[in-house]
Amino acid sequence: MAGGGEDLPRDAKIVKSLLKSMGVEEYEPRVIHQFLELWYRYVVDVLSDAQVYCEHAGKQTIDCDDVKLAIQSKVNFSFSQPPPREVLLELARNRNKVPLPKAIPGPGIPLPPEHDTLISTNYQFAIPKKQSTPAMEETEDDEESVKPNSSQEQKTDVAHPTSLRVSFPLTKPPSRDGKRVQFR
Repeated sequence: MAGGGEDLPRDAKIVKSLLKSMGVEEYEPRVIHQFLELWYRYVVDVLSDAQVYCEHAGKQTIDCDDVKLAIQSKVNFSFSQPPPREVLLELARNRNKVPLPKAIPGPGIPLPPEHDTLISTNYQFAIPKKQSTPAMEETEDDEESVKPNSSQEQKTDVAHPTSLRVSFPLTKPPSRDGKRVQFR
């Protein structure tokens, strides 16, 4: 609620009269202080931008054109208008043409398929083909007996349209007795 008999600074009286001219009769006393803080912050931002424009133009003092340019840049970058209603309706029509993914039936809340959720993995591991090197020749007979699963190879070769492929070589750490360990 507004207090009437206080001794207020000139700027606070201006804010109070602006509120009254807009038809606001009841408000908290701190509203005046919040408006003053907003007002001072805005003025400091505009004048600091005007100072930058003045220095860029090679002038010694800020003039009216610098302040106008600073205010215009604040208005352009701070207060933007929403797009016209027709544009929004056209965007909504285009988006709504795409059907929603089918839900997985089951108990509880029906959820979309895993690849359509935000919690699904968005990467795939690409396992590099084995290459024969002198260090790996010791375990060559073990490698021949192990045959990779063809279904696993198909899964790694198929790229998901929204996933990223990550590949890195798997190094084989030496065992405690100095021999290499074969991963299977």
